[in-house]
Amino acid sequence: MRQAYMIIGCLMVAIGAIGVVLPLLPTTPFLLIAAGCFARSSPRLEAWLLAHRRFGPLLAAWRERGAIPRSGKLLSTAGMTLGFYAFYRGSHPGPLLMLGVAAVFVLIGFYVWSRPE
Repeated sequence: MRQAYMIIGCLMVAIGAIGVVLPLLPTTPFLLIAAGCFARSSPRLEAWLLAHRRFGPLLAAWRERGAIPRSGKLLSTAGMTLGFYAFYRGSHPGPLLMLGVAAVFVLIGFYVWSRPE
């Protein structure tokens, strides 16, 4: 099982690294999953991730308080807004589907903004 967690953790770090350069792919959720996987498989890699100069403080804040920095909240909101706009313009959904997707984004937005900073 440790090996499976190690592989998943490495895969999540790779996807997170791709998310650094692709504007619509988030990075932090993948790194959170990676940190959890490394906690179960490799204390060395977990420590490396938590000590990372850029992502370590974000991961530690999430672990300790479930906190999301204001910049993350703003970027999340902007990404969901842009994503909804692209969905609407690209697929011309019916009213029910459009409302369903909007409701999901609004619920996610409420969750994100309810987290401490």
